[in-house]
Amino acid sequence: MNNVTFHENCITNSSSNKYTFVIYQLLKLNFMKTIILGMAAFLLTLNIQAQNKNVKSEVKTTVTTVKDSEGEKKLVKKEEVQEIQNIELKDAESKVLNKDLKETPVEVISKTEVSVDGLTRVVDVDRSAYYILDGQKYQISLDKDGYKMTNPNSKKLALLRKTSNNNYIYRNNNKISLGYFDQDGNLILETYDEKTDKITLEKFSLAKE
Repeated sequence: MNNVTFHENCITNSSSNKYTFVIYQLLKLNFMKTIILGMAAFLLTLNIQAQNKNVKSEVKTTVTTVKDSEGEKKLVKKEEVQEIQNIELKDAESKVLNKDLKETPVEVISKTEVSVDGLTRVVDVDRSAYYILDGQKYQISLDKDGYKMTNPNSKKLALLRKTSNNNYIYRNNNKISLGYFDQDGNLILETYDEKTDKITLEKFSLAKE
């Protein structure tokens, strides 16, 4: 009698375990299905967003050889400009099949990468150009940490290093000044004169090509 009861209990426990396993597998499949559907919806949203934008990209690479008192250095500048425009329809909610496109603003995103001496960095605006002060022409060009200023004889005169507030520290053998570029692209230097206890201004005018 006891043997029969024990056998019946084993059958009952075995059946219960099978039901539990089946339920667990069903829950697991349902969970995986939910994840897959969620990922599909996410990718579909990204695809729709991409289709609703018109993106035009242009990359320009310039290689320049810069000469100074230390010799020749090769500067590689890679400029990437993206024009992004949202695609929107006029009267999007109307039932007309053929709809005209609505004019939308174009967002321009530019990025400039500069490689000097094997080091690459990103600059917001490239200030490399010729500048004039008191009739003398100076060249400002990128280096691995900022900019350097040279005269027509390729002699290095000064260094420009960017500060955290987008100004520059100008340093040469004789002075240290605060520099910045005005809205016209000219380089303005502010220097403290210890003798007069005043700030003197110098303007390096951007040379027009």
